[in-house]
Amino acid sequence: MTWPLSLIQDSSSIPHAVLAISLAISIGLAIGHIRILGVSLGVGGVLFSGLLLGHFKMSIEKEVFEFIREFGLILFVYAIGLQVGPGFFSSFRRQGLTLNLLATAIVLGGTCIAVIIALTANLDISTIIGILSGAVTNTPGLGAAQQALKDFYSNTTNNLELVGLAYAVSYPFGIVGIILTMIIIKKLFKIDIAKEAESFSLLENKRKDQLLTKDFEITNPNLQGKTVKELIDIIGSGVVITRVYNDGQQELAKGEAKLRLGSVIHAIGSAKRLEDLRIIVGLESKIDLPSLPSPINVTTVLVTKKEVVGKHLTELDLINKYGVIITRIARSGIEFTPTKNLTLQFADRLKIVGDSESIQIATEELGNSAEELDRPQIIPIFVGIALGVIVGTMPIAIPTMPAPVKLGLAGGPLIVALILGSLGKVGPILSYMPTPAKMLLREFGIALFLACVGLKSGEHLFKILSNGDGFKWMLYGSLITFIPLFVVAIGARLFKKMNYLTLCGLLSGSMTDPPALAFATQITKHDAPSISYATVYPLTMLLRVVIAQILVIMAIRW
Repeated sequence: MTWPLSLIQDSSSIPHAVLAISLAISIGLAIGHIRILGVSLGVGGVLFSGLLLGHFKMSIEKEVFEFIREFGLILFVYAIGLQVGPGFFSSFRRQGLTLNLLATAIVLGGTCIAVIIALTANLDISTIIGILSGAVTNTPGLGAAQQALKDFYSNTTNNLELVGLAYAVSYPFGIVGIILTMIIIKKLFKIDIAKEAESFSLLENKRKDQLLTKDFEITNPNLQGKTVKELIDIIGSGVVITRVYNDGQQELAKGEAKLRLGSVIHAIGSAKRLEDLRIIVGLESKIDLPSLPSPINVTTVLVTKKEVVGKHLTELDLINKYGVIITRIARSGIEFTPTKNLTLQFADRLKIVGDSESIQIATEELGNSAEELDRPQIIPIFVGIALGVIVGTMPIAIPTMPAPVKLGLAGGPLIVALILGSLGKVGPILSYMPTPAKMLLREFGIALFLACVGLKSGEHLFKILSNGDGFKWMLYGSLITFIPLFVVAIGARLFKKMNYLTLCGLLSGSMTDPPALAFATQITKHDAPSISYATVYPLTMLLRVVIAQILVIMAIRW
């Protein structure tokens, strides 16, 4: 066999596997950039290029194929977990609970329709799982189902091929169906996107507690002789006092600093908390303390030293050890005042005040190395993945279930990454990863997985389409996609008066579908859909992964 032919046809060789995967990904990403009516497939194009190459017999050795597929899935879900972890547990606050309940209704609604279709159309579990995963554009659910099929069924090869084929056939309308729902809802309710965006912005501005700075004069005689610490104990958290002005001299507002009638203090907090402070101390002063000459400086410091990550502010005690006060903290784009029990996370931005020497010493203690932000922590990634694999393969007994459920190689790493992303640090494991690195890891992982699914399923795709079953699968998938989305969207708009921008993010997030989110942000020209998308994404992802396995296990009883 000549060199070019052996490279292309010898499916048992490693060079052939690398070539097949590389071609599927590069061609697929090129297809994914093509925009039709403002919508592109993105990384989803890799699935279709893989199907095409698989149709022309460009397959991969089974062991190599399974490793690449599973490892790609692990990388993808782990990166997703790190990305959404910081906001996962706080997503249930305010409107988050409502959004997650509606997303759960969409997930369960689609699952019920899939079960009904399977029973009435007499479809085997492999086919309906593939249709369900494709209809909701959920790749980790597909991976979890394939893992469950390998664990519980003997004829694994045929089952996996059927799942991949059904997934590929129903996937396109999974994307189109979400976008179609958005368009129909917009037309049905005669929605003016500009007004919706204005309404959303007004609501968000009310919710935000923007930090302000004000100066107050002590006129309350009850505060005569009190210390700054005693005043802080009275007003509670949410306000930071940084400076005290007496007799033309400024000093740092350390706990033992004395107050008296006529003293001027500089405070930072929300408008409400500052008003509470004014009521206690007296009058708002016309003196602007930061503008007056003084030895007190202000600077921003990055938390990059591992030794301080995960410590409470009371443990660090910067005011007594180094003579500096933290006035505000910026984390994940949100700025807030510090509290005693606050735990520092890697990459926090602290604004501190103090004299030059004290600030220099505190800066060295905190790290303040911008280079560290661009350096990915490789060891924690693989330690986290190892923990995820352990969690994913751990059997979980559920009452009435014929066999234990496993989170699988999709669910386990996702759970661990969510926890690590939320906590920031667990023991020596630091979960921080630069955003470009997370994006690269996520896209690289999903590209590997989709390429393998396509290459494996492509051999029989056209046969499935030509004998008519493929078009039936498309119809079944469209029902699973459209009905739950449309029903929940109507209910959310009618009964919850949900903002259209938020609703678009909910619909996209409930299907974990980036192309649909891209369409939503494009037509709304606003980042509001991304907020609701991120709010429902983690719970939706977990539900999809677990439900896929439960369906496989329940099929044993069918």
